[in-house]
Amino acid sequence: MTEEDKKGEAKEEAAAKTEKEAKAEEEKPIDKMTAKELRDVAKEIPGVTGVHAMKKEELLAVVKEARGIKDEAPQKKKKAETGKKVYTVSDLKKKVLELKEEKAKARGERDKAKVEILRRRINRMKKLTRKTAQA
Repeated sequence: MTEEDKKGEAKEEAAAKTEKEAKAEEEKPIDKMTAKELRDVAKEIPGVTGVHAMKKEELLAVVKEARGIKDEAPQKKKKAETGKKVYTVSDLKKKVLELKEEKAKARGERDKAKVEILRRRINRMKKLTRKTAQA
C-alpha cells in the first residue's frame, strides 16, 4: 500500500467515526422516542424477539434493560409552603358581607364591570366557605 491509500483509509475511518458520533448525539432520549423508533432500536439488540408485537412500554423496558439504564421513579416534589392564609368560616362570611356592601355601592354607581368582578369574588368566597366547613 502506498501512503496515499493509507491516508485515504484513515480519512474514511475518521469520517465513519464522526458520522456515528453525530448520530449518537442526534438520537433522542429513549423516553421521547416513538414506538417505530424504539422497534428499530430493539431489532438491533441480539436475543430480542417479537419486537413488532410489543407496545411502547414493553419496548422501552427492553431497550433500557439492554442498555443498562435503570428506570427510576421520578422523585416527588416537596410542596413549598405557600403564603396562603387559612380562613375560618366566620372570617369568610364576614368578607362576603363586605363584598356584598361593595357590590351594592357599585350597583348604585352603575359600574357594571365592578359589579361583575365582585359577583365572582363573592361566588368564590361562598365556595371556599363550603369547602372550609366540610374540612
